[in-house]
Amino acid sequence: MPDWVASSEDEELILVNTDDNVIGHLDKGACHDGNGVLHRAFSIFIFSETGELLLQQRSPEKRLWPLFWSNSCCSHPRRGEEMNAALVRRLHDELGMRSELNFLYKFSYHSPFGDVGSEREVCSVYAGRSTDEVRPNAHEIAAWRWISAAD
Repeated sequence: MPDWVASSEDEELILVNTDDNVIGHLDKGACHDGNGVLHRAFSIFIFSETGELLLQQRSPEKRLWPLFWSNSCCSHPRRGEEMNAALVRRLHDELGMRSELNFLYKFSYHSPFGDVGSEREVCSVYAGRSTDEVRPNAHEIAAWRWISAAD
């Protein structure tokens, strides 16, 4: 099971305009302060061979939405990092898994978390299947579970 801090408030993220064109870089903490600064992100949905969806409960160490249930994996590419490399890195660092991922769509959103900060992202969504054992990183994930469509 991975057990290292996989991200920090100091890592530089990719600032983008509403068309997802790069306009600069800023540390993750500043990207999430106040109303947030628009930056590039991704969201991954992992399915089992039987069609169940992997969900995770965010770690209590997370600044935004600690202990909230979420998709399989979400994060940001870092400055100078291609999206595919970021997808592989985070899927491994958070869940200890591999998967071929398919791009589904991209959307922009802004979501404040009380007075703590905000997400303001252009988010690319990916989905894939995996038979790998889930090996969650305790610094990233408090709990996880597979759910069926009936759940």
